[in-house]
Amino acid sequence: MVATLAFGMGIDKPDVRFVAHLDLPRSVEGYYQETGRAGRDGEPAEAWMAWGLQDVVTQRRFIDEGEAEDAHKRIGHAKLDALVGLCEAASCRRVALLSYFGETSQPCGNCDVCLNPPTLWDGTEAAQKLLSAVYRTGQRFGAGHVIDVLLGKTTEKVDKFGHNQLSVFGIGASQADKVWRAVLRQLVVRGLLEVDHTAYGALKLTQAAKPVLKGEETVMLRAIEVRPARSKKSRFAPSSGAGVHDDEDPLFLSLRAWRRETANEKGVPAYVILHDATLREIAARRPATLAELGEISGLGTKKLEAYGEAVLAVVAEG
Repeated sequence: MVATLAFGMGIDKPDVRFVAHLDLPRSVEGYYQETGRAGRDGEPAEAWMAWGLQDVVTQRRFIDEGEAEDAHKRIGHAKLDALVGLCEAASCRRVALLSYFGETSQPCGNCDVCLNPPTLWDGTEAAQKLLSAVYRTGQRFGAGHVIDVLLGKTTEKVDKFGHNQLSVFGIGASQADKVWRAVLRQLVVRGLLEVDHTAYGALKLTQAAKPVLKGEETVMLRAIEVRPARSKKSRFAPSSGAGVHDDEDPLFLSLRAWRRETANEKGVPAYVILHDATLREIAARRPATLAELGEISGLGTKKLEAYGEAVLAVVAEG
């Protein structure tokens, strides 16, 4: 059976065995409702989801470009952060999911995290730094500002509130912004931080944060990979099409977005425009001319004429 996210799908079908999300739902509530359509007869069922950076970028853009009031946009961003935090959970997903709704439970032993525990790192010191930054800034600000303080960024808001004079200013400069956002999301999922939607998305410490700040509790976090910036020297390094690909490379994601829009305009499947392997090689080699682009596998004369200039424009912007 193939179905859309139509609300009625599965409501009267107790024996749904499998629910798949091919992109990120909009909220934990939505994910809970949609996966809840499986296994209503009490028999085993599976919920599977594929997601990536582009899903987050796209949903943030939808929120920012929407016509809703700022307060609703802040709630939308907070709900999205909570869902990404669930995706990055380092402990049982069922525990994290029910915790979001204020319920406690024991590890299920069935989710992917329970069956194949992820690589963890001792994030106690990082958690203490982030929690301290939230506390020192008055528990009045959202993730962006708190991370700016940790990184030692001099922004208008940092200057306005004198947060560049705090002891926590710049104490996290050795880590990337991406790392701090991952730490923050996981602390929210673990219940050490909460997002106050009524206070413009301000981060607040919970009672569970106290033993961590006192050094009485260790915090193990899911490890994330921070890829180094691409070297200009390897700009035209040949690609064999094998090995590890950076499928979260911003340029690769931009090329996929362009391909999707082009395919929608022409009413054809995306792969008819260009294959993923071709987009990966373009992202790796970053051609600047039609001649260089023509050396990439998967771009024949007709496709080069039809899409060459558009692809080069995406590369130039990326």
